[in-house]
Amino acid sequence: MTAIVAETPVVTEVSVARGYRFELVKLLSQWRVRLLVVACWLAPAVFVAVVSRQASLPVDTLFGRWMHATGWAGPLVLLGFSGSWALPLLTSLVAGDVFASEDRLGTWRHLLVAVRSPRRIFVAKALASLTVILLLVVGLVVSSAISGIAVVGNRPLIGLDGHVLSASDAAGKVVLAWACALAPTLALAAIGLLGSVALGRSPMGLLLPALVALAMQIVQMLPVPVAVRLALPGYGFISWNGLFTGPAQLKPMLIGVVVSLAWAVAATALAYHLFVRRDFTNPAHDGSGRRAIVVGALPLAILFGITTLVVAPATGATGSGIEQDKVQRALATEFAHLYRLQTTQLNRPGVTEQQLQTSAACTKGGDQVAARGPGNDWRCVVSWHVPGVAAAGSAIYQLDINPVGRYVADGDGPKEVNGYFLVRTPAGDEPNPLWQFDGSVELLPSTP
Repeated sequence: MTAIVAETPVVTEVSVARGYRFELVKLLSQWRVRLLVVACWLAPAVFVAVVSRQASLPVDTLFGRWMHATGWAGPLVLLGFSGSWALPLLTSLVAGDVFASEDRLGTWRHLLVAVRSPRRIFVAKALASLTVILLLVVGLVVSSAISGIAVVGNRPLIGLDGHVLSASDAAGKVVLAWACALAPTLALAAIGLLGSVALGRSPMGLLLPALVALAMQIVQMLPVPVAVRLALPGYGFISWNGLFTGPAQLKPMLIGVVVSLAWAVAATALAYHLFVRRDFTNPAHDGSGRRAIVVGALPLAILFGITTLVVAPATGATGSGIEQDKVQRALATEFAHLYRLQTTQLNRPGVTEQQLQTSAACTKGGDQVAARGPGNDWRCVVSWHVPGVAAAGSAIYQLDINPVGRYVADGDGPKEVNGYFLVRTPAGDEPNPLWQFDGSVELLPSTP
């Protein structure tokens, strides 16, 4: 009698690469994600083209007043808007739903049978969501840049201290600014993964990145200490402003990137910890609010406290960072650069910043109030000397400085210098660069 020996079937494990391809196809097959991809690759081009052709510009947005002058202002205007609203929303819709969708559909058992490894499932889903988010961000950059160059032209850009950036230099800094914004985007995406894992099919997991971004945006609008401001990943959406000054304010930008990446790593590790220890045998699993707070929110709060304690002594930052001498130095530097630009417009003899010897005297809310901190009650008098002219020139500015250091200088006379929005040139009337302009006060102590 012949004995029959049953062969044990060989179970082949699904690799991370195959799982990644499968999850990427699943994401891109969703109508919501496809709509986001189309919107991110087309809507910025339409926005920049339409705004650049309008008579009124979004002057309340950084670089908005230069959208008629150069095509590189459009991507920066879009970056300012995206950091506040678009990027948090995109991370919510992609990363915030990548795990929760399996809970809603009840497909965890099928996925585990196919892949046989919660660890590989997590890695594949995280990489797939990251790929889609990068695709959306690249679409925002490319679409807005191509539209701006096509509609307005590849022209120089005026920096936040008034100096002129060549077209090639502006292009490089625009790309670098968007690259810096990727760090806080990754932090929000990691928070989305954490919410999607911890809260299950609850809609709060989907909304978590947007709510966290909104909370950080509110904090940035408050007069909090500089160390608190820099310890939040939301500052990474603002710190790129320092690229457009001369010399570039690199320290706040590097701190913003490092802090954002630290938050991204921590949130991803927490999401991984929760996911691999989940009980997948319970089909009614809907996330644990208590566990989400203890394992999710509490470690991030501790990380925020640690980064605050590290940033404060490492940078020497105290208070709001907006002080009288910094405001005066920033305004005087920018005025000198823009005065040269106006001199070129009017075909006057050339003059250098050193020859102008520009200085500024600023007060805030009158002589009885300490000249420090944000507010719209800054009043400055700028003085300069033109070679060959005995009398010194002077101009008055009203400054509105927000808590993150951005200011809007509004000219208040004399009319022939900064009291009118147009200047009469040999080629006709042109915008007066000294009438209103944006600037930036470096919040951290200056490096000697």
